[in-house]
Amino acid sequence: MAVMTVVSGVGLMADDRVLAGSAIWFKPFKFAVSFVVYALALAWMLTLLTRGRRTGWWAGTVVALASLVEMALITAQVVRGKRSHFNHATPFDSSLFAAMGATVVILWTGTLVIAILLLRARIADRACAWAIRSGVLLALVGAGFGFLMTQPSQEQRAAGNLDTADVVGAHAVGVPDGGPSMPLTGWSTTGGDLRIPHFVGMHALQLLPLLLLALTALAPRFVRLRDPGVRLRLVRIASGAYGAVTALVAWQALRGQPLLRPDGVTLTAAAVVLAATAAGAYGALRGRPEAHHAPSTAKESVR
Repeated sequence: MAVMTVVSGVGLMADDRVLAGSAIWFKPFKFAVSFVVYALALAWMLTLLTRGRRTGWWAGTVVALASLVEMALITAQVVRGKRSHFNHATPFDSSLFAAMGATVVILWTGTLVIAILLLRARIADRACAWAIRSGVLLALVGAGFGFLMTQPSQEQRAAGNLDTADVVGAHAVGVPDGGPSMPLTGWSTTGGDLRIPHFVGMHALQLLPLLLLALTALAPRFVRLRDPGVRLRLVRIASGAYGAVTALVAWQALRGQPLLRPDGVTLTAAAVVLAATAAGAYGALRGRPEAHHAPSTAKESVR
């Protein structure tokens, strides 16, 4: 995937073709970068397993191979100048998209197996255990939003020609794919976009463990963070807040609302999440310290 990031980056500069309102190499570039950080996080988490290591090795291998096949199919369609996702223009295109769907199911299942193994692993530092387990579970939820994109949109259902339509499924909600979009992400600026909760949820896999690493790095400078109980409470608050934000952006997208144009109801919900998170963080920092200190770092917790 690191190699594909370079290849698709070169494609972005050398190939001026545009497909569905976006540079044709932009999709493989985004997928390659996403797979790099996803695989790195899972590879690190597999080192924390205390039981079922062989099962974890097989699950990780399945995830890697499924990712490789999906990227190969996406790239093949780019070379052909065709849509990779939701493409039913010809039986061949439909078969390729069906194969991509199968690889996603396999990838999700492999990650689920790793999540179950992590739930059973004995990780001494409770904050580390919480960050890892909540991160991988939220990533599974985020990945699950990808399955919603494969369903016919309301506009496609209304057209009534699903058996003969060239495109079935969409990223956007309430507007056609390929319309005005945000730079870099490509998310719709005129309607909802299911890629947003998909992205937010999946990257809990990296962000929650990174939060714990940040708290551990700051512990020598801030006395309260030296207490493992405080770090545990902060990670729990962050996990709850992250889940709430994932649910919020999913709700916003399903209502056909652009991320940067929230209505009053969405803003109110966001304010409630923010206030609850701030109150929870304040309470976590003000709570009583633990009498017995667990290992202070994720590295120490697995020695």
